[in-house]
Amino acid sequence: MSKRKILVSSALPYANGEIHLGHLLEYIQTDIWVRYQRMMGNECHYVCADDAHGTPIMLKAQELGITPEELIAGVSERHQADFKDFAIEFSQYHSTHSDENREVSEGIYKKLNDAGYIKKRTISQAFDPEKKMFLPDRFIKGDCPKCGAVEQYGDNCESCGATYSTTELKNAKSAVSGATPITKESEHYFFDLPQFEEKLKKWTDAGHLQPEIRNKLSEWFDQGLQQWDISRDAPYFGFQIPGVKDKFFYVWLDAPIGYMGSFKKLCDETGLDFDEYFNKDSKTEMYHFIGKDIVYFHALFWPATLMGSNYRTPNAIFAHGFLTVNGQKMSKSRGTFIQARTYLNHLNPECLRYYYSYKLTPKIDDIDLNLEDFKQRVNSDLVGKVVNIASRSAGFIVKKYNRTLSAYAIESDLYNQFLAKGDEIASMYESRNYNQAMREIMKLADKANQYIDENKPWQLVKEDGKEAMVHDVTSLAINLFRVLMTYLKPVLPVMAKDAEKFLNIDELTWGAIKHPLTKHKINKFKPMMMRIEDEQIANLIEASKENIQQISNDNETQDDNMIQIDDFSKIDLRIAKIVKAQEVEGADKLVQLTLDIGEEGTRNVFAGIKEYYTPEDLEGRLTVMVANLAPRKMRFGVSEGMILAASDGKSVHLLSSDSDAKPGMKIR
Repeated sequence: MSKRKILVSSALPYANGEIHLGHLLEYIQTDIWVRYQRMMGNECHYVCADDAHGTPIMLKAQELGITPEELIAGVSERHQADFKDFAIEFSQYHSTHSDENREVSEGIYKKLNDAGYIKKRTISQAFDPEKKMFLPDRFIKGDCPKCGAVEQYGDNCESCGATYSTTELKNAKSAVSGATPITKESEHYFFDLPQFEEKLKKWTDAGHLQPEIRNKLSEWFDQGLQQWDISRDAPYFGFQIPGVKDKFFYVWLDAPIGYMGSFKKLCDETGLDFDEYFNKDSKTEMYHFIGKDIVYFHALFWPATLMGSNYRTPNAIFAHGFLTVNGQKMSKSRGTFIQARTYLNHLNPECLRYYYSYKLTPKIDDIDLNLEDFKQRVNSDLVGKVVNIASRSAGFIVKKYNRTLSAYAIESDLYNQFLAKGDEIASMYESRNYNQAMREIMKLADKANQYIDENKPWQLVKEDGKEAMVHDVTSLAINLFRVLMTYLKPVLPVMAKDAEKFLNIDELTWGAIKHPLTKHKINKFKPMMMRIEDEQIANLIEASKENIQQISNDNETQDDNMIQIDDFSKIDLRIAKIVKAQEVEGADKLVQLTLDIGEEGTRNVFAGIKEYYTPEDLEGRLTVMVANLAPRKMRFGVSEGMILAASDGKSVHLLSSDSDAKPGMKIR
């Protein structure tokens, strides 16, 4: 069989927040599939990038007093560190805010425009009169026109589930400034999706999608496809539409093109042929792993965009479900909204890789991370079964037989039974049926442990004349362990490397296990996986409760707005005297304050109040500050706290205290 050439991508994480366990479900699923393909000898390239454009990123950067470029650079660094520590191995990790992505995006737009697929028309939109910007639906809040629930987004109600236009929202307010939005007209650019309806129907019926996704698309076809607005008005952080003033590509146009931009970067660095993978008649394969919430963009807009610009379409789109923790939506108050870095501070990342594998199927069902089951599953399967085979056998080989295995595995029926499962397990990896693959591997691990238990080498070693038998039993057990770790290598790459060191071999490969290790020297066994303890789980949950990062994602809904008394008691509010105030050069809104908080000295704080107060107004005032807010590195320096102010959306009023209060006094 000739070697396959495969290009794989995962959905791009948004560059406005941290990686959490929900995100990791997809990247782990993809990484396992890619590692399996490489073990099969296929040429498989895995590309990804930060999704770095859009209004939320622009506004977050303004809030932090830094440029969008500085924001996305810092987020990208943290994202890549998290992925690396979870052993997710990209061929190329890039950014949608790159020269490569700009070049490809502009090229695709030109092809679509020249072919008559781009239309223009004037539309009415909500506009923030204070910020002088058009507002995305998610940046408008008000009362639901159907049920009256307050603080609902501009496109749908989380209370009753109703959908509506922003003009129907009652008591609408801009989430950016608090101002009442007005309606304003603007000319926008649209991708004429209906022109591709027949081609898309054929494509979606040709086996490129899971049955559940194909059925969902049928509903959208029945409703009729609509033109897709691909433009956004300034101010906006993104790529400007060529030849048009103050118009930018909507983030969802250049985000999937980011797969191509990232691959182009890889091609430029390695000499790969970009056209070989993306020309219309390409013989290579292309697959996208995504969450079920972004199917509409990937299964309709994306293939139509590729069709219209004369590029190849994906071989398949693999969608997965959402992650719940302990049967419920991830929650900050319950400590189950767990960020990747918080997890890494407490637990082995390969434990999560295995547990996700044990749960993942080719379907789009939601996956539940039950933390008690997670602990039991890892302890039972990885520690109690797989690692146990090596740990209980290696000592005999090292101490009694000069680290050298016998020749017995060549004649073993049990070894051949393990090999016979290889094709079946490989097929399960290929079809993303990891759940079944893990079950089959653990059945084999049970057989290996049963073999050891039945032969009891620890008893045989005490009997005269049984040394050869002890040698054979433990040598076969080591070889069975080698087969199991080969089958598990796509899931547990770090543990596989430890196994390779222990077995004294270059690499665990699917083809190599056809030949057992005989008369071969191994190394001393070292623990490869430790048991998960209850205390680790408890500490992880507690650390997640204490995690104060509230960076939100444009595609996510934050829950648990209500806090408990324990949450409030963590906040250290102090009386602070502003002993010095000065403007910050290069910042439109920031004032740098030196705050006296009594015996603990002074704190440096940056506050976005420049348009409401002069330094002279501030110096000498007593105010209230959050004294135990983690220091935050900003473009202009480190901010060591936060002062409190009240706002009605039009003005800001600094909180003050009685004149006889002393700096450093705690607010109770």
